[in-house]
Amino acid sequence: MERKNCFKLYNEAERAQLENVAADYRRFLTDCKTERESVREIVRQARAAGYVDMDELIAAGGADLQPGAKLYRVCMGKAVALFRLGEEPLLAGLNILGAHIDSPRLDIKQNPLFEDGELAFLDTHYYGGIKKYQWVTLPLALHGVVVKKDGQTVDIVIGEDKDDPVFCVTDLLIHLAQEQLEKKGARVVEGEALNLLVGNAAQAEAEPDKADEKTEKTAKQAVKANILRLLKEKYGLEEEDFVSAELEVTPAGAAREAGLDRSMILAYGQDDAACAYPSLRAMLEVENSRRCACCLLVDKEEIGSVGATGMQSRFFENAVAELLNLCGEFSELNLRRLLQHSRMLSSDVSSAFDPAYAAAFEKNNVAYLSHGLVFNKFTGARGKSGSNDANAEYLGWLRQVMDEAGVHYQTAELGKVDLGGGGTIAYILALYGMEVIDSGVPVLSMHAPWEVVSKADVFEAYKGYKAFIEA
Repeated sequence: MERKNCFKLYNEAERAQLENVAADYRRFLTDCKTERESVREIVRQARAAGYVDMDELIAAGGADLQPGAKLYRVCMGKAVALFRLGEEPLLAGLNILGAHIDSPRLDIKQNPLFEDGELAFLDTHYYGGIKKYQWVTLPLALHGVVVKKDGQTVDIVIGEDKDDPVFCVTDLLIHLAQEQLEKKGARVVEGEALNLLVGNAAQAEAEPDKADEKTEKTAKQAVKANILRLLKEKYGLEEEDFVSAELEVTPAGAAREAGLDRSMILAYGQDDAACAYPSLRAMLEVENSRRCACCLLVDKEEIGSVGATGMQSRFFENAVAELLNLCGEFSELNLRRLLQHSRMLSSDVSSAFDPAYAAAFEKNNVAYLSHGLVFNKFTGARGKSGSNDANAEYLGWLRQVMDEAGVHYQTAELGKVDLGGGGTIAYILALYGMEVIDSGVPVLSMHAPWEVVSKADVFEAYKGYKAFIEA
């Protein structure tokens, strides 16, 4: 059962390939901090690899699809499914890599801009499971879209370019924090205190003879007025446009190599980019597969996989139905049979052993950094509540696939039994009767603004995912 540190096992050629994968992964992390940015990049890479938009194909009257045909479908710009037809009939089932492309963050509210103490702020609502105190005094960036009443879409990215300003959430100075420090960790910083500081300069006052009721009103909130002026000048936005905006606050800055040995990567959003990226890369590099290969990258996992772009929606099922129809094989029975005969790796991260918090883990059943791809037979909480719990037969088959491909892997649970737990999208796909197991990359400081993974584990995930969809 011993699993060795992968760096002990690599030859020179493997190390070179690992560094290539890691460098490309860091670029993906830096450029794709939101689900919309991720989908745009995924579609760009897919089209470059010969994938065709399924909806465009349907509008053109379909096509004669042969083994090797490559198709994709996007849902609302925030989820995407890629398919590559295999040698076997479609009804033999799919080999599915499923990951999510949303990450914990702060979202801007619909009526967010306010001034207090001659400081301008944007009010936020945190998204997903975060430790709120981790988000104060960090350089933060603003990403997203604003859709105006006339339908015009304005893309926003502020804080990532070296010449951009950044934002932050303030914190109470230590000299006055005695009462604050007596609070429990969950209450040290309240959710309503996560206000994004965006300005301090007051708008110049109007000349007395040009003053009117409007200027007198704005003079009382001159800092807010100045922010609105800047938004109008640069983006053509009015305050009301926040109502139809999706703006996300993320840590500012690029993904970085970590450690004197450069063995790790420190970045925002590695839950779940550490699985989404190797899933995508494996999918795009597949040249031959017996079964139809599928890469499914979805939104909203961090809040329960709900909504039109989450795994609980009918997006994936509808895409598979359209695929069957394009192949001339659609029926409700065929759809059910195809899904039941499918196999899936629910590609999501696992907790890595951290010796600073050793009491939270059971050392024989925990993932270790640089020990390879992780398989979690079950996740859930305490008595496996909310878990998928994969079949032993499926695990036996996977062991053979991984060993034959030379993939280094490990098995783990998500911490000690009674401490809590977590969920993935595995149980949702398992509802179709298909074989599903959680697999992914171990992460240190999961859900923190900056998370840590090993280059080796991302590399082994890529190798393992490619072996799976080709099996």
